[in-house]
Amino acid sequence: MRDIFERDKSGEMVSITDPDYPKIFEVIRRATKKTAALNNLVTDDFDKIREVFSDLIGKKLDDSFAMIPPFYTDFGLNIEIGKNVFINHACTFMDRGGITIEDDVLIGPKVNLITTGHPLEIENRRSTLSKPIIIKKYAWLGANVTVMPGITIGEKAIVAAGAVVTKDVPPNTIVAGVPAKVIRNYIE
Repeated sequence: MRDIFERDKSGEMVSITDPDYPKIFEVIRRATKKTAALNNLVTDDFDKIREVFSDLIGKKLDDSFAMIPPFYTDFGLNIEIGKNVFINHACTFMDRGGITIEDDVLIGPKVNLITTGHPLEIENRRSTLSKPIIIKKYAWLGANVTVMPGITIGEKAIVAAGAVVTKDVPPNTIVAGVPAKVIRNYIE
């Protein structure tokens, strides 16, 4: 049988009554402590921010990475970040399903990347279902964007401020609204 982390990340339903759930909760507690440390840093000390964020996600970040705290995550260890990525302040990454951010991505303030949801059936609603989010090269997510579980944001796509993304975003498009819809195609 696969461990609870593999089951969780692969999209299987995980119940808080699962005998292995305390393992997930321990990682959540770790992430809470690490984000508290991150959020107490001076915002212009990018080397220290990069160091603490690397510790939070368990991977060394490229020197081109920049972020402005505060930052929030429920897990931390399922975040992958490429080169030349900028994350603005007050973002929330719920990454149990996995978040991949490729090179040259811009993420505006208060962006929410949510990989975990709940089943619709009332008897299972306290359980979770996780699906990955992938943000391709050169994408730009405007302020206060929310990306739901299982979404891919295409290469060079722009997600307008305040959009709620519930379907994949094609490359070279601009999407806006709730739910987000393509409002324009473009080619550079």
